[in-house]
Amino acid sequence: MENNDYKSGFAALIGRPNVGKSTLLNQLLGQKVAIMSDKPQTTRNRIQGVYSEERGQIVFIDTPGIHKPKHRLGDFMSKTAVTTLREVDIILFLVDAEAGMGKGDEFIMDRLAGVETPVYLVINKIDLVHPDKLLPLIESYMKKHAFTEVIPVSAKDGNNVDALVTQVFERLEAGPQFYPEDQVTDHPERFLMSEMIREKVLHLTHEEIPHSVAVEIEQIKKRETSDTIYVGAVVVVERSSQKGIIIGKQGRMLKEIGKLARQDIETMLGSKIFLELWVKVEEDWRNKPKQLRGFGYDQDEY
Repeated sequence: MENNDYKSGFAALIGRPNVGKSTLLNQLLGQKVAIMSDKPQTTRNRIQGVYSEERGQIVFIDTPGIHKPKHRLGDFMSKTAVTTLREVDIILFLVDAEAGMGKGDEFIMDRLAGVETPVYLVINKIDLVHPDKLLPLIESYMKKHAFTEVIPVSAKDGNNVDALVTQVFERLEAGPQFYPEDQVTDHPERFLMSEMIREKVLHLTHEEIPHSVAVEIEQIKKRETSDTIYVGAVVVVERSSQKGIIIGKQGRMLKEIGKLARQDIETMLGSKIFLELWVKVEEDWRNKPKQLRGFGYDQDEY
């Protein structure tokens, strides 16, 4: 039976790096589909999160932070984010209430100037500022762009996130169900596993590694003698010194990365995991098209 009240559509999460897009996506879906880090430019691909309920279905797209690129990987990331703006029904422009308006925000708003898609200003991290500071902040953004809606939220605590969902549904039109109700992302488990491992590298290595790391899942197989799933993965870096940092003294760093990543992967799969990690050096891989394609950053699509 056709439900004329059922709405569906696509909403892009955009913003400068490190404003909480991945945190908001995970909060919306009630589970982890995007990695979180205090390092900027953590998200490299578009990650689609599927939100389903009786009102309909919203496909949220978490884009890489829009920034001025410094290498081929950065160029891919920025093009990915900007291309997404033309393909969605609503744009959710996330900003950081505590940091205030910065050059990165102005850079993005310049790119929104010619976009006809409705843009909602989503002010994140409201738990970190006094309410009296919000109105002047909103006014400063409204002077730069005529936003369709303004919604203050705390992605970390979930404050006002339900109101954001309601506002999105009010803008969407009647449409089909794009994905099964129990599906929360369009990315395969292999991709999510590699992202979970990369997140732990970013979290544990601090400033030494950040963006020169990629993770490739080489093998996934169920062990015949038990219910355990074997996962073999390679952590790729650009320099030998970085390889030493990730392995750590007597292999302790790599062991800790593996332990934390395994816990996330087991939660996602609902199964026991045996995770084996290797580290290899691919010099300057972020500027080599062949390596970028191999790690899933296909520039030909954009």
